[in-house]
Amino acid sequence: PAVMCSIDKLLIKGIRSFSPENTHVIEFYRPLTLIVGQNGAGKTTVIECLKQACTGELPPNTRSGQSFIHDPKVVNEREVKGQIRLRIRTAQQAPVVIIRSFQLTQKKNALQFKALDQTVQTFNPVTNEKEAINYRCADMDRLIPQLMGVSKAVLENVIFVHQEDSNWPLAE
Repeated sequence: PAVMCSIDKLLIKGIRSFSPENTHVIEFYRPLTLIVGQNGAGKTTVIECLKQACTGELPPNTRSGQSFIHDPKVVNEREVKGQIRLRIRTAQQAPVVIIRSFQLTQKKNALQFKALDQTVQTFNPVTNEKEAINYRCADMDRLIPQLMGVSKAVLENVIFVHQEDSNWPLAE
């Protein structure tokens, strides 16, 4: 059988209910990982972060990212940095770490969302050293689906489809 890309680990910091100081890594097991928890525990946020890391798309209704990042007022700060770190294995089984960083700043009358560094870490098989390359968001959004061997359309509309959109076959 063909070997597919797989998701290994996910670290979420400063996104929705995940604290900016969070250090708990979510591990994904093969062939299946179930995500269970109480309402408000962060199950949907995990899926949204997976999709964001892989496609660059923010979840629907996040006001251009403003309600995606942990609210600075909740932690009595002027700004909060958020980060998604996702480790995948490509179809060739090469480990790749995708790092997407964000910032939400409380201005006088509004919140300002900004995408910061977008980084891909790979491991050089010859030197066994980490190699990190920073990308512009658009370049990163094209690169990750290529590394995963799946089109962005399949990632967005099949694999990481939002729960409200997943009922379309049942619609009239």
